[in-house]
Amino acid sequence: MERKVVFSGVQPSGSLTIGNYIGAIKNFATLQDEYDCFYCIVDLHAITVPQVPKDLRKRSLDVLALYVACGIDPDKSTLFMQSHVPAHAELSWVLNTITYMGQLNRMTQFKDKARKSEENLNAGLFTYPVLMAADILLYQTDFVPVGDDQKQHIELARDLAERFNNRYSETFKVPQGLYNEFGARIMSLQNPEVKMSKSDADENAFILLLDDKDAIRRKVKRAVTDSEGVIAYRDEQPGLKNLINIYSLFSNEKVESIVNRYEGVGYGKFKEDLAEVIIEGLLPIQEKYHYLMNNKDYLEEIYKKGADKAEYHAMKTLRKVYKKVGFIPRR
Repeated sequence: MERKVVFSGVQPSGSLTIGNYIGAIKNFATLQDEYDCFYCIVDLHAITVPQVPKDLRKRSLDVLALYVACGIDPDKSTLFMQSHVPAHAELSWVLNTITYMGQLNRMTQFKDKARKSEENLNAGLFTYPVLMAADILLYQTDFVPVGDDQKQHIELARDLAERFNNRYSETFKVPQGLYNEFGARIMSLQNPEVKMSKSDADENAFILLLDDKDAIRRKVKRAVTDSEGVIAYRDEQPGLKNLINIYSLFSNEKVESIVNRYEGVGYGKFKEDLAEVIIEGLLPIQEKYHYLMNNKDYLEEIYKKGADKAEYHAMKTLRKVYKKVGFIPRR
């Protein structure tokens, strides 16, 4: 029986945070035994903001190494660089021609980026969601593991699949979002109202997967809580609730158990223990990452093999698309 397809990608736009790990990459590894998984490093998306070329190359390898270090098996999943499969850009152009300007104007992430990047308001930022739709639809994807903030992008991919199918006949699967409700959104350590982000100006707002022990202890110690001084899991204490979520997801311990254990204990002791739980959880990832970065021939073997497999599947879809829109096939 043919397995369902999962697709997702991570931008090589900076070091990954524990939010990226908990909300996405950790779950990628759990999906690979049940689904046919395609995980890529979306370097085409990354250049919508200015990049230093050598840094982009380094960060792309970093993400690949972290994929593997976090448990994604290149023999079970397809790991590749987006730019190594030209069909992503080619399908994106075709989808641009059936995407309405009004749809793209309504994308909240574009509005946010436009406010932050007025001096770099390029067309790529505007059409970014169309390329994302192409990424997904190329592989006849059934499920896309995403956080709540990506729901608009999944809806656009679904709209474009249905619009193309209605106009040209059945071609694309209509994908569904795969939402991990608990832990899907790890919040900033300094402002629990916003998602943890590696682009935050305050380095105390996030913990990187490659942070050392001292940095982790310092950032957890400085994490925002509240003046109540009571360990409880409730919306009225968003900073503490976020820290308890992180504790639970790193320790695999139930929230109720954590809250009960720290009843009557101050925030200081809770934060000390949380830092050690994070350090212990990240240690094997960091060790595997450093091993892989010292074996770049192996990483090259992974992304070349992955690109070959991804291109085979992508081209099957692209050939159908080109035929249906009326292009003369190249023999």
